[in-house]
Amino acid sequence: MNAIVLPVIVPFALMLLLIIVRNSRLAQYISVVGSTILLGISIWLFRHLTLKGISSLNIGSWDAPFGISFVLDYFSGLMLITASIIIFALTVYSIYFMEGTHRDNKFYVFLFSLTMGVSGAFLTGDAFNLYVWFEVILISSFVLITLGKTKHQLEGGIKYMALNLIGSLFFLAGLGLLYGKTGTLNMAHLAHILRASEQPILINTSAALFFIAFGIKAAVFPLFFWLPASYHTPNITVTSIFAGLLTKVGVYVLIRFFTLFFVQDQQFWLNLFLIIAGLTMVIGGMAASTYYDTRRILSYHIISQIGYMIMGLGIFTPLAIAGAIFFMMHNMIAKTNIFLVAGLINRVKGTFDLKSIGGLYRQSPVLAVLFILPAFALAGVPPLSGFFAKFVLIKAGIEAGQFLIVGVAIGTAMLTLYSMIKIWNEAFLKKNPSETEANHESTKLRFFEILPSIILGAISLLMGIFAAYVFEFTLTAAEHLVEPAAYIENVLNGLKP
Repeated sequence: MNAIVLPVIVPFALMLLLIIVRNSRLAQYISVVGSTILLGISIWLFRHLTLKGISSLNIGSWDAPFGISFVLDYFSGLMLITASIIIFALTVYSIYFMEGTHRDNKFYVFLFSLTMGVSGAFLTGDAFNLYVWFEVILISSFVLITLGKTKHQLEGGIKYMALNLIGSLFFLAGLGLLYGKTGTLNMAHLAHILRASEQPILINTSAALFFIAFGIKAAVFPLFFWLPASYHTPNITVTSIFAGLLTKVGVYVLIRFFTLFFVQDQQFWLNLFLIIAGLTMVIGGMAASTYYDTRRILSYHIISQIGYMIMGLGIFTPLAIAGAIFFMMHNMIAKTNIFLVAGLINRVKGTFDLKSIGGLYRQSPVLAVLFILPAFALAGVPPLSGFFAKFVLIKAGIEAGQFLIVGVAIGTAMLTLYSMIKIWNEAFLKKNPSETEANHESTKLRFFEILPSIILGAISLLMGIFAAYVFEFTLTAAEHLVEPAAYIENVLNGLKP
């Protein structure tokens, strides 16, 4: 199944093409066409997955565990489609919102470099190559976060880079220990060896290093401080990319590792995940409620929403993990969208400060609708995607007897709703604090500026309306994660211990 590598090859080819192309307008069109092709490939691969089952590819015809493996299962397939939708929406959005020095080929080159890293992280079946893809993501994101070269951006970029480099050091140390213990870094082969291991204490040392590494990258408590210190500094297009993709890759790896081969001491790890999930939800939600800058509010809500995904991993039933995957997909779409809407508000009013704006409901009813869709989705209001994602997680928690984390999840949903209502009241309902005749001539939004938000908002609505259909796929993904025999067999092809 050689086509598995296309989500990596296509962004790489686009990078090379965009380095050669010198015309900025042409680069924008190439990016939109390229992201459309990437979306089509992701959908086609997932269709193939539903017909043929899990597929794997060993690069260079070296059989696993000796070669580099790429694996397409339901979890990676769903993540690829969601990421491709986000990249498509952002390439359209960037045409109008990457102004001045941002608006050059450098942005698009590193956007597709980031896309290549994200796709590689989702598809790789080898832990060391996962490290390589994370470094590709880190380098690309550092360039993107500092594109404007302002002091503010450089400060945010340094904080972002420093903490994530520390995460990479823990990742590399964990790989060294794991290889020393097992002699392999192929994920399926690790599962083949470690699921039968009777020495959980020895494995826990590696697991702890990986937990810290991906905890930093996923921005869980207490490792999240780099995110609100950096995400509000770049252009809103870049922040939207980060909000939708980067922390979710960290969560993806936590779920993958701790369902596939770090399963020796589950009572300890699952209890720890539930504690971390609860603290991440509460602290992120409470911190968001204290700010009046939309980017800072939404940045802290990135953190609080990560808690729901870790909650699903901590409960560790097929229903809970299905809910976590559903929640990841919903959050990637809705969180990207609400940052796009924040950019639209800034385009109309010229600021992200809620105290300085108002009257948007009367001035731009369309923008009000565009805000309501992702805001209510994130708050968990039916019939949008967030309601069903939270419903599945809460149901799984009740069935597992985890009533404390269920209560925390419901309380955090109230905090999220409070923050969304706060933005709605300040930006849309209250009168403009500095209203003059000039304010009535504020920037008018064009159709293609709001098109990405329309697309993502429609997806949030459709994911809610057709939640049962989406849930079938996430439940299949969860069942394969909890019982990974098909994954291991497909990659190793009958390899004996």
